[in-house]
Amino acid sequence: MVLHVGSYRISLDMREPEANLNFVSHAHSDHTGGVKKNADILCSEITRDLVQARTKYPLRAVEIPDGVSLLSSGHMLGAKQLCAESESMGTIVYTGDYQMQKSPVAEEIEVRSADTLIIDSTYPFPNIVFENREEVMTSMQHYVRSKMDRGCTLFGSYSMGKAQELISICNGMGVSPLVDKNIAKISDVYSKHGVKLDYLCRGIEMGITDDDFREPVWIVSMHNMNKVRMHVSKMGRKIFTAVATGFAAMQRFNTDVQFALSDHADFKQALEYISMCSPKRIYTRGSGCDSFARNLRAHGYDAQTLGTGFGKNGVLMNYA
Repeated sequence: MVLHVGSYRISLDMREPEANLNFVSHAHSDHTGGVKKNADILCSEITRDLVQARTKYPLRAVEIPDGVSLLSSGHMLGAKQLCAESESMGTIVYTGDYQMQKSPVAEEIEVRSADTLIIDSTYPFPNIVFENREEVMTSMQHYVRSKMDRGCTLFGSYSMGKAQELISICNGMGVSPLVDKNIAKISDVYSKHGVKLDYLCRGIEMGITDDDFREPVWIVSMHNMNKVRMHVSKMGRKIFTAVATGFAAMQRFNTDVQFALSDHADFKQALEYISMCSPKRIYTRGSGCDSFARNLRAHGYDAQTLGTGFGKNGVLMNYA
């Protein structure tokens, strides 16, 4: 999908051949498809630095065009929604991934009224309900404390966003967790932008030492979790394993415990967002877009999946 704003043809979190400017809502890899096509990206400075930490391509965060504004989405540090103004079509807001509950390591979401809303569909079903984040984080701290005299707790985590939240949760109970190099690299960018995080990095993914077991919490990237478990098993030692993700509300993980701590909105929170935004029309986008649109229509909203009502290839034309 491309938004036409003045002389710009803005892609939304993906690679579009006809775009001359790429909006990157946040730095997770599934939203940076347009980066290799064009070094000029429309995003926050924080997102630019986080994306740059993972790519060899030089990136430039351009000035925000007239008629466009960026709003915090609450999803992770630096994450933004795009808001575009049009005399003919009013206001359009694209959320990207968003979160209604406040994270300790991200800016709080901003909600603006819109005529047209393009909204993320990660959790499209009413039966998926997330608990209060503060209560989930407190439960995580209680679990870690309960294991401290018995061994270490190993969290598998996404290295960007969730890992930094886990570090913050640990810091809140006076613990500086041991992290792998991928997480440390991203956490350094967070620190650069004013998010204070205390953590230790000793290359845990490459091998474990007896000194590492002095640290009560380890946090590693998901793809390093089995490697670390194997290192620990060869040493004949025991650790407790955990994950923290919204998908824990939907599926089982091969860990001792799992916490449904999501950086996305559930369906109930989506309805709260939509009520505050008060759009005339809604377009759902993402893997659950069909189900989300159907469930929104059941609640009385004019909701369609993205690609319908926009013309050829789902392109929004003449957004000047």
